[in-house]
Amino acid sequence: MAKSSDIGMVQSAALSISELNDLLARVAGSQSRVAFRELFSHFAPRIKGFMIKSGANEELAEEIVQETMVTVWTKAGQFNPAKAGASTWIFTIARNKRIDIMRRINRPAPDPEDPMFQPDPPISGEDFTQANEDQVRVRAALKHLPPEQAEIIRLSFFDSMTHSEIAAQLALPLGTVKSRLRLSFRKIRSALGDER
Repeated sequence: MAKSSDIGMVQSAALSISELNDLLARVAGSQSRVAFRELFSHFAPRIKGFMIKSGANEELAEEIVQETMVTVWTKAGQFNPAKAGASTWIFTIARNKRIDIMRRINRPAPDPEDPMFQPDPPISGEDFTQANEDQVRVRAALKHLPPEQAEIIRLSFFDSMTHSEIAAQLALPLGTVKSRLRLSFRKIRSALGDER
């Protein structure tokens, strides 16, 4: 793709709205390189000039032009002249590209020392054994729940449904769902020896 600086910032003669729309339709319909070249010649210097006036340096303005025109080439089929003119559509793409690039530039680099990037410490044999024993005890406690309480526990914790979703699925009042959950927790705590 040509660089907008290759055009020497000499803007092509103004094209009418219908000519611009037609060029964009030709790019969308048949991927006409001739039509795209005309669009590029028309818009590249205008976008670059606008971005420089908006505070972008020449390199950033050039990058915005390139990304904008690649998007015009690949998404020309999404242009709808009933919603906006070609200039409005293309300058909106340019504005969005500028925002995206500025976010990318201003995003801090990830800190490799951030705890989020650190692996979990290895689990000790004692902790591993305790976790397995706890799982066995919880499974046993769940098996001793009445079926209606066990189903609500399953839907809530294993299917990640909200209380309202459970009530709707089981055709129960929300209060009934909540009270069955409370009863289930009490029975599980009691079976695990946790009498809080």
